[in-house]
Amino acid sequence: MPRFLTLADVAEILNVSAAQAYALVRSGEVPAIQVGGRGQWRVEEQRLEDYICSKYAETAARFTDA
Repeated sequence: MPRFLTLADVAEILNVSAAQAYALVRSGEVPAIQVGGRGQWRVEEQRLEDYICSKYAETAARFTDA
């Protein structure tokens, strides 16, 4: 797998729409960089994995605190 993922890749991995992937990046929830003259977004694979792990932890904390 390449080091950087496109927003389409992120959307596919998270099973969300392209618009939702874009919103996650624009909000800073998923760290990303803009590259190229057209400012296309790229997400480092490890950053996406870190995001997924943090969401698992948040979910587990919600159920253990209840």
